[in-house]
Amino acid sequence: MSTKHAPLIKALRLGRSLSQAEVAEKLGLSRQSYMAVERGSRELTLPEAEKLKDLYGISIEELAGATLPQYVKYKQMILAFLQASTGYRDGKLPKTKLAKLLYLADFAWYYKKLESMSGMQYLRRAYGPVPDPYFRALAELEDEGKISIDRKGDALLVGLGEGVVRKKLNCLETEEKALIKKITDKWKGKRTQEIVNFTHEQLPYKLCAPDEVIPYELITQEDPEHVY
Repeated sequence: MSTKHAPLIKALRLGRSLSQAEVAEKLGLSRQSYMAVERGSRELTLPEAEKLKDLYGISIEELAGATLPQYVKYKQMILAFLQASTGYRDGKLPKTKLAKLLYLADFAWYYKKLESMSGMQYLRRAYGPVPDPYFRALAELEDEGKISIDRKGDALLVGLGEGVVRKKLNCLETEEKALIKKITDKWKGKRTQEIVNFTHEQLPYKLCAPDEVIPYELITQEDPEHVY
C-alpha cells in the first residue's frame, strides 16, 4: 500500500484512541516500523493492510484511500462551521460537538433537498453518528495548518489555524452556507452533551443497529422541529 495513505492510517488510529504501540502489536510490527508507516517512509504489505482493515472494520478500498464522495466539500463544511463559530469561545468547537453539527447539516439538507450536503456515509457509533473520514479530514486540515486542535481538560477543541485567512469556500452553495449558519446559531452556547442527546433521540440514530450505516431516508420521517 502506497505511503500517500499515511495521513488516513494515522487518522484512523487517532479516531479509535489507539496508541502506536497497540496498532504495531496487532500488525506484528515493531513500534519503530509502524511509526515509519505513519510518517510515510514505509509501505504496508498486503497482509499488514488486511490486518489493519479488520482492526478498523473498513473496506480495503477505503483503507487504500479511494476517493470518497465529495470529500473536499466535507472538509470545507468543517471550515464553514469553524468560521461561523468565530467570536464564540475564540471560535473553537469541541471535537464531538463539531461532528454532530456536520451530521445535522448533512441530514437537514437531505430533509430539504433529498440529497446530503457532503455525500458521506454516517455510521451509528456509541458516541453518535459520524463518518470514518471525519478523523482523516481533521488530521489533514491540521497538517495543512488550516485548523488547530487543543486539549482543554478532557475535551479536544477545534479552531481555525492561527493566522489563517478566511477563504471563500467554493464547494459550498450560498444556501448550504446559510443552513450551516442557522445550525451554528441554534447550537451556539449549548453544551456538547445537549447536542449528543438530541442526535441520539432522532429516528435515524434510534432505528439503526450499532456500527450500521445510517440511511439518509430515515430523516424524512422525523418531526420538522427535530431535524436540527
